Amino acid sequence: MVNKVILQGRVVRDIELQEKGGFKYAEVTVAWSEKIGEVEKKCFLFCKAWRNTAEFLSRFFKKGQEVIIEGQMVTEEWEKDGKKNSRTFCNIERANFCGPKQNTDAPAEQSATSDDFMNVPDTIQEELPFK
Repeated sequence: MVNKVILQGRVVRDIELQEKGGFKYAEVTVAWSEKIGEVEKKCFLFCKAWRNTAEFLSRFFKKGQEVIIEGQMVTEEWEKDGKKNSRTFCNIERANFCGPKQNTDAPAEQSATSDDFMNVPDTIQEELPFK
């Protein structure tokens, strides 16, 4: 069976990093709209992210920003006051930037140190040593 969700939408509210059972997680609601003819339908999907993905989302995404998420649909069940409850949500495996670049106070994440790379100015006239 295949259980894969890829969705582009907007973050509905600011994301808060939380902790449960020693693991960091974040709850995110993503909104998008579908237009059929002249009728526009607004859609919302509740999502959860864990560990590094949760930290990434809470650090770089704010209310209204576009995001692309990839994950799986999961149904959780619980009982409260003798009544059985359930909800289906997207368990986010990956999140990616989308849309126009936003100005944020958070510094850009770097995967390498500045010593590993050299900036090449746009005004350089030489040919680069690789093709």
